[in-house]
Amino acid sequence: MIEIPSDLHPDLVPLAFLLGRWEGAGVHDFPGSEKCNFGQEVVFTHDGRPFLEYTSHAWVLDEEGKKVRPLESESGFWRIDKDRKVDVTTTRDEGVVEIWTGELADGKPQIDLVTDAVARLAGAPDYSGGKRLYGYVNSDLMWVGEKATPAVPLRAYMSAHLKKVVDPREWAADLKDLPDDGIAFFK
Repeated sequence: MIEIPSDLHPDLVPLAFLLGRWEGAGVHDFPGSEKCNFGQEVVFTHDGRPFLEYTSHAWVLDEEGKKVRPLESESGFWRIDKDRKVDVTTTRDEGVVEIWTGELADGKPQIDLVTDAVARLAGAPDYSGGKRLYGYVNSDLMWVGEKATPAVPLRAYMSAHLKKVVDPREWAADLKDLPDDGIAFFK
């Protein structure tokens, strides 16, 4: 179920399915980089203004699913206009800034993005552009990312399946109205 916070800017209602903290795992595979499974935490928040704030942290997982080391971090802002055009700005820990543009699919919570501009620090790895697809499927957030470099044509390099993390503080306030024995609630 998608909840729409009462203080969410009205322009952002179509992106409400992204809100919250998401955790899960995925696969990373790109020529010249380590092929690995990774864990990821993604957070989408809002403060009432017409954009979502976004952070993502990914880490390499070992064969047992334990964290080994950081893989990639990024942060940014997501906006949508009345025509369902989505614009995203991201900054990556490796020294890359991206402007993404795309759209929210008609009738389903799916967003297709492509880089419109890329800026890199001198020491950043080669990168010329990318594509991303985000989808809300059976209450989970799934995404796949593609990237290109001068030496490697556009190809998939990361994908993940994330589940929403519920913070007990969000629903604990509702428990104060329950009877002390807890049994009367079910009668």
